[in-house]
Amino acid sequence: MHIYTGVDLLLTDLPATLTRGRIGLVTNNAATTLAYGSPVPPLTPSRGALRDAGVNLVRLFGPEHGLAGGAIDGAAVTDTRDPLTGLPVVSLYGAGFAPAPEALADLDVLLFDIPDVGVRFYTYIWTLAHVMDVCAEVGLPLWVLDRPNPIGGNLDMCEGPMLADDISSFVGRWPMPVRHSLSVGELATYWNATRGLGVDLRVIPARDWTRSRDLPDLSLPFVPASPNMPDIEAAQVYPGTCFFEGTNVSEGRGTATPFRGVGAPWLDAYAVVDALNAHNLPGARARAFEFIPAAGKYAGEMCQGVMLHVTNRKTLRPVAYGLTLLTTIAALQPDDFAWLPYPTAARGPGYGHFDALVGRTDIRTAIDAGGIDAGVIRRWTACPEWRNAVTPHLLYA
Repeated sequence: MHIYTGVDLLLTDLPATLTRGRIGLVTNNAATTLAYGSPVPPLTPSRGALRDAGVNLVRLFGPEHGLAGGAIDGAAVTDTRDPLTGLPVVSLYGAGFAPAPEALADLDVLLFDIPDVGVRFYTYIWTLAHVMDVCAEVGLPLWVLDRPNPIGGNLDMCEGPMLADDISSFVGRWPMPVRHSLSVGELATYWNATRGLGVDLRVIPARDWTRSRDLPDLSLPFVPASPNMPDIEAAQVYPGTCFFEGTNVSEGRGTATPFRGVGAPWLDAYAVVDALNAHNLPGARARAFEFIPAAGKYAGEMCQGVMLHVTNRKTLRPVAYGLTLLTTIAALQPDDFAWLPYPTAARGPGYGHFDALVGRTDIRTAIDAGGIDAGVIRRWTACPEWRNAVTPHLLYA
């Protein structure tokens, strides 16, 4: 059975609105056609496929990492021109993080097609949230071209912590769990309804996707979503290992295995691996290894690391796994482990970055105090209220 994404379906039956009006598109290079047997070959950039099909694209908008997807994490991106279509590209991660109303004023419809990885602090969904605000303000219809959640939509596998109301940033603006198990279109539908945004919203759902199926189940390629999200294996563990951004442990940036391998020159990797594997957490095993990052923390230095190997992606709870790894390191090496800021264009100097990622301030202080066990982490990551909140807005069974 072929899966058709929103853009694949749109290309099979283009409404006249898109060929006669002036159309904008929020997108990046990771947004491609995927369906075999559709009118357009798979892995064609969405913007090129839409233009070639007759959509009257007049302006593009790019998220963090830029339209090309190559800008480093957190770096401001400037406006540019797309070499594929020749269209102007307005950056939504630079001088501002939402489109200026005047950039939308001459448009008839704004399309949104950017793949997500199913995690609260992956910033593309917050670009969508800011786009929704401005579309509501100027009365511009917004069409979200939906895609399957690559790490699956099983709501039994969603993981908190839920974002606290008083911690809002570009890595988490509104309350939701870390692993949300929704598609981008479902998030847009949920936000529009529950936050009273009033957007003239249309979602083009993916066809033949069911919640229990992740990208490997669909036999679809994973198009790298950003410079340090190169493959589905990174996406599977990212919900739990991204927390290391806010510490003095490398999260693997500047290596061939970002987010899958973490470490530091001072780490006693063998002791950490033994302690972590003793928990017998489902879905992954750890091993010790060495690496030298080419960029990021400890660039050019030999690091002692912990490599995560996913053994069963269906049972893996990556947030619980990542927090167990982090608390293990903090407990075994309290004199070496430290919290660090993480400067970005969106968060300035980046103080309290771990708090922004995890969504609460009390977890950091609890880790500092020690005594964290599996029961504590289960309570942190529980999110039973999420399923009830989002169920009325689900687009897929």
